[in-house]
Amino acid sequence: MGTEKRERQKQNRQQRLSELAVQQKRAKVKKRGLQLGIGIPAVILALFLIVNVVADDDSGPSDEAIQEEIQALLGASSLPEPAANDATASTVPGQTISGDTACPQADGTQARVTKFEKAPPLCIDATKTYTAIFDTSEGEIQVVLDTAKTPKTVNNFVVLARYKYYDGTTIFRTDPSIDIIQGGGLTNTDDPGYTIEDEGNGYKYVEGDLAMARTMEPNSAGGQWFFVTGPNAAALDGQGTYVNFGKVVSGLDVVKGILALNAGSGDLGGAPSRTVVVNSVAILES
Repeated sequence: MGTEKRERQKQNRQQRLSELAVQQKRAKVKKRGLQLGIGIPAVILALFLIVNVVADDDSGPSDEAIQEEIQALLGASSLPEPAANDATASTVPGQTISGDTACPQADGTQARVTKFEKAPPLCIDATKTYTAIFDTSEGEIQVVLDTAKTPKTVNNFVVLARYKYYDGTTIFRTDPSIDIIQGGGLTNTDDPGYTIEDEGNGYKYVEGDLAMARTMEPNSAGGQWFFVTGPNAAALDGQGTYVNFGKVVSGLDVVKGILALNAGSGDLGGAPSRTVVVNSVAILES
């Protein structure tokens, strides 16, 4: 088989897989739709949700049929393996905590937990300084967390990080229209099983900020966050509801470099052209 013919077949399979992924997403529109509201006016968001709900009721293929076709395409093709330098998310299975959430070990020995029944208690000392070190496949990012203004939000982030909740997750969204990169899961629907209260409003967004992602509903943040990479994030100032809880002090070039990987568009503004993995988030306390 000629090289050009194989390439055309590969492109056709990939295009069909992309189409199926869109159908599957529409078939599985979730009530919470976590983070879809970032940067999208409420009217447009409502129209989007209405369109997708209607799509769920049409005569299109069922989710099971979509899954079968995806599996058939994958099984019938020898899709290319990732390049040697193309990082892939590899996550240690996480445990579930039922009932009250205990404060995690701070020495790095805590077993990984990915699902919680309840939000954590106050585990940090707000008089101390906490620095989050993001070890990513694109480089290291250091963030000083703001315990003075947002102790509850910082506490939630520190607890999740120490439970290794973020280990092996990805930066799944890059949106140049509002200069943000978003992570805290593998997709924009991931959450730890609970939400936290908003810690104020009226926030402004400037380069280097670390903020909690949430829906358009109040008190809907959980585990996802976004970095601000440039001035376009000022478009979010009119909402001002995404709690700023940290500032990049090292690795801003890494943050900007991840945004520069943006490919495509869509509901979330795009995604990196290659998988960007958050290997771990370590917390330094002083």
